[in-house]
Amino acid sequence: MKNIITFLFLGFLSQQLQSQTFIQAYQNRANQVTQTNITTNLQQFQNLGVKTTGSANNANALTWIKNKYLSYGYTASQIVEDPFSFGSTSSKNLVITKTGTVYPNKYVIICGHFDSIYGPGTNDNGSGTSIILEAARIMKNVPTEYSIKFIHFSGEEQGLYGSYHYADNVAYQNGVRKLDIKLVFNLDQVGGKMGNVNNKIYCDQDQGGLSSNNAASAAITQQLVTCTTLYSSLQTGIDPAEDTDYIPFEEKGEVITGYFEYKRSNYPHSSSDTFANTDPVYIFNVGKATVGALQHFAVATTASSIVLDTKETAINTLESIKIYPNPAKDYLSLEVPGTVKDFSFEITDLLGRSLLKQENQTKINVSGLKKGVYLGNLKADDHTVVRKIMIE
Repeated sequence: MKNIITFLFLGFLSQQLQSQTFIQAYQNRANQVTQTNITTNLQQFQNLGVKTTGSANNANALTWIKNKYLSYGYTASQIVEDPFSFGSTSSKNLVITKTGTVYPNKYVIICGHFDSIYGPGTNDNGSGTSIILEAARIMKNVPTEYSIKFIHFSGEEQGLYGSYHYADNVAYQNGVRKLDIKLVFNLDQVGGKMGNVNNKIYCDQDQGGLSSNNAASAAITQQLVTCTTLYSSLQTGIDPAEDTDYIPFEEKGEVITGYFEYKRSNYPHSSSDTFANTDPVYIFNVGKATVGALQHFAVATTASSIVLDTKETAINTLESIKIYPNPAKDYLSLEVPGTVKDFSFEITDLLGRSLLKQENQTKINVSGLKKGVYLGNLKADDHTVVRKIMIE
């Protein structure tokens, strides 16, 4: 009983030390999540095809993710390919480490899988993959007290093979803990279903498995709830832990939490798990919540260090564009920032083929387009923002 009381007290003390009042610097960084990056990541993820573990498409997806990190400025020494096998199948996880300033050997793991079955897996789990990439981009040069591991697991759909491999052979070796893990924060199937009102997210809480880590998970999940409401417009609910990539860590006694879509789509694990059937705006909002929560968990600096150059300012200005109604039938209206004078607006299909293009027009006649899903690309001063458009 003494040990339990001590553990609960230390847990309570830890929560008090990590106050969850609103932090403007955290909001500033959460606001750096862009709808364009989310939409582009989802489209590129879909274009990689069905990513069955061990397939060429699966390997191509890992390379695509790796190249994203390199483009963000992460070095080769920070990026590790973690190979594993099951049966006659082999694949790799991708692990990227950002070192903390105070506790370099204690890790916040943010993870999600990139493999899929039967379809491209744009929701399950291109949505989580896209958000983790965006979080890594934003956090690249942000000092955090705790180290962060961004982990993209393969083999999830066949039985959590990639995450079991990592938990059993990297985080632990022969049952001995080798990584000091603060918590595991997983994102899986957070894409929503197009057409639903997607304004609520499940925060996953450990309510089964080992009982020894349930209380700590409940505390962390409550922190996730608070961060979600502080740094995004999403409402929250509590969901029991799903059968996904934090489970191998939970079974080792680690503290877990995560996000899962509230209104569950019926498209995952089918050929219909496509970009057309996901809600990029929902994923964007989950992305903002994720960046806010990750900063809290890793204890990011509260100093406001955002200095936008001219290019970033222009992109952020364009990101405020509004396109309505969406879905549309006859006309689309563009609400363009007043500082943008010369622009073009192009509608393409999901393969990038141009269907319509207008210059400096804020009312677009779309009556000639067939019912379906398209991409709207607004370009100004060599910068582009991308939005998903529905024609009904």
